Amino acid sequence: MKISPTITMMTASLLTRPCLSFAPAIQRQLNGMGSAVVASSTRLFADTATTTTTTETSPPPPVKKKVRTRRILSGVQPTGSLHLGNYLGAIKQWVEFQNTGKFAAAENLDGEEFDDDNTEKDDDVEVVNENFFCVVDLHAITVPQDPADLEESTLASAALYIAAGIDPTKSKVFVQSHVSAHAELAWLLNCATPMNWLERMIQFKDKAKKAGTESVGVGLFTYPVLMAADILLYQADRVPVGEDQRQHLELARDIVRRFNGEYCKGGPYKKRCKKAGIPSYPAFTEPEAMIVKAGGARVMSLADGTNKMSKSDPADGSRINVLDPPKVIRDKIKRCKTDSLPGIEWDNPDRPEATNLLQIYAAVQPERSREDIMEEVKDMKWGDFKPVLADAIVAHLEPIQKRYAEVRADEEYLRGVLKEGADAADEIAQRTLKTAKVAMGFSIPK
Repeated sequence: MKISPTITMMTASLLTRPCLSFAPAIQRQLNGMGSAVVASSTRLFADTATTTTTTETSPPPPVKKKVRTRRILSGVQPTGSLHLGNYLGAIKQWVEFQNTGKFAAAENLDGEEFDDDNTEKDDDVEVVNENFFCVVDLHAITVPQDPADLEESTLASAALYIAAGIDPTKSKVFVQSHVSAHAELAWLLNCATPMNWLERMIQFKDKAKKAGTESVGVGLFTYPVLMAADILLYQADRVPVGEDQRQHLELARDIVRRFNGEYCKGGPYKKRCKKAGIPSYPAFTEPEAMIVKAGGARVMSLADGTNKMSKSDPADGSRINVLDPPKVIRDKIKRCKTDSLPGIEWDNPDRPEATNLLQIYAAVQPERSREDIMEEVKDMKWGDFKPVLADAIVAHLEPIQKRYAEVRADEEYLRGVLKEGADAADEIAQRTLKTAKVAMGFSIPK
């Protein structure tokens, strides 16, 4: 299951600031579209009572804090089962943000360390997080899917989100296709995006070359526009994404500039907005990329340490699936590719498999330091290390697998969570979609 837009978005407009990932990933006043959180100041009144000896002043009422909302939206494709790369590189970070309000280390498009603004340190500002995590089934069908498997894969992915630590009382979980604004805005943006922009997308070139252009659907060609729609619906100005989504995020920025410049300027636009009863702000916020460093490295294939762990690899032994039984995990680790050099070391560019296996070992033991791990393994041979690594992976995944079985067995609960999440996401997305349609001149139903 590849991460589609790991679109995690942070938006900052005036006092409100959403964040999207997925991912977007990735997480905001929605440009005046009715979702602003208004902070009002309270005048301080002091009543004094004077006597011949003292003057008493009643304590002033507390000053209300300004509110800044950060929204994160991210998603993973429901193609098959989630693997260790999906979990460690995306979902585990979603859980961390949900519980702490902080992302992993990130850098901007120029390769500089991303420094969030200082408003979080302001005692007069209260930060409120809104978390949305979706199963991006619309992205999944850019390549053929078996209809008999797609629904189960979708529900299984949502159940795994919850099993991995996404709490429906803190975050909204939904299915992308359950919020129709994603597909509708993607069509509007398709009509506003030059074809030659999409022809430059490296991922399409690579996938089309592997599959053959005669068998590749148009959806694979235009999928970056759907990713842009995912981001822009939630008015994100900061989007945590993986390195492989950098070019798609740049495309989303280009689309914003083109759309706002062509449709959201001048008197006619203001008149259309006034008639529709919405503010005449530009339709979309231009997003800025946060290239998320997933624990310092990506999880790579067990068959080739230079390639990402991927659902599309036909060799199941190239990945650890989150739901793999313990015996399967141990067999895969036993057979995974290593080198013939003595010792085990980190960050040697000539030993990518060694680095990958150590990264996995560290990721499933987050309480341990890199130095502690190196002290443990420095004298080990591969035959000694592999069983230890397998045991660590099994121990880390065991509670997730147990919780997954519980959630997936209660379908009424799971579908209820998805319905609640879709309703919450739709409320935000429809406001943005309406503004885009007004900007383009569509007739809006009363």
